[in-house]
Amino acid sequence: MKRIGFLSFGHWTPHPQSATQSASDVLLQSIDLAVAAEELGADGAYYRVHHFARQLASPFPLLAAVGAKTERIEIGTGVIDMRYENPLYMVEDAGAADLISGGRLQLGISRGSPEQVIEGYRHFDHHPAEGESDADMARRHTARFLDALEGEGFAQPNPRPMFPNPPGLLRLEPHSEGLRERIWWGAGTRGTAEWAAGEGMNLMSSTLLTEDTGVPFHQLQAEQIQRYRDAWTAAGHAREPRVSVSRSVFPLRSEQDHAYFGLERRSTDQVGIIDGSRSTFGKTYAAEPDELARQLAADEAIAAADTLLLTVPNQLGVDYCAHVIEGVLEVATELGWRD
Repeated sequence: MKRIGFLSFGHWTPHPQSATQSASDVLLQSIDLAVAAEELGADGAYYRVHHFARQLASPFPLLAAVGAKTERIEIGTGVIDMRYENPLYMVEDAGAADLISGGRLQLGISRGSPEQVIEGYRHFDHHPAEGESDADMARRHTARFLDALEGEGFAQPNPRPMFPNPPGLLRLEPHSEGLRERIWWGAGTRGTAEWAAGEGMNLMSSTLLTEDTGVPFHQLQAEQIQRYRDAWTAAGHAREPRVSVSRSVFPLRSEQDHAYFGLERRSTDQVGIIDGSRSTFGKTYAAEPDELARQLAADEAIAAADTLLLTVPNQLGVDYCAHVIEGVLEVATELGWRD
């Protein structure tokens, strides 16, 4: 484990006990938490993307703002639903956000999760082609996005342009060199992880896998990671890939911690049905620091990954989330973080 960051779902609700009662609250606090995490020495600030929900949605204004307010921390998504995206417009947005941050963007994308509305991507005027599923459409959008990120010209220039053009076919601007290597695929199965490896994307694996083999979640996820690495090697890519896993981790260091998460000490993996598939949900880690260190050290997927993303309870506010991050970093230091 070389890097530790946070992952915020960006929930907000107009409830008196929520620290994020509006979209404005959650956007501004998302920036503040990234600044606080950087000051604590964390490595990444990642944000979930959901549509038609009281959560974070359009990521690029937020990513650009975080990039402008921080200096070192990686900035990313976990994940953008590619069923909803215009691939070429996304290339421009991503390039701009990456340049503002000085090349710190780590962009997680995927087919997407269960939606708040029925076929919401159709409201964005994205429609699967004849014989194509929504997952197929997401991969088609992804292929176009990845191809355009390479920065090769593909558009025929106007012979009478408003402004002078460079010679040859034109590419999308702004182009950010190296961003193509910082695209991650959120894989929910071992098979999709292997596909992502073939496409030359880094692997992002969450606290949910949409399959179940009867083994503990962390072992199934470790197998997914190994199969991804094997497929990467077989594809012959020149660079080393990156792999992240997400976890809910809460060091119990105060009465407040115990009040919020003390009952999670009894958390276990869960198996259920999601989108018609038998799925495995990883447990929450909540314990006193010494015991927490023992539990995290036994997690095979954390050991196999190079990046750990901590899901934070953003509705409890910036200060408490920073407190959780600080506690996990202290435990990670005892485990040899960055050694």
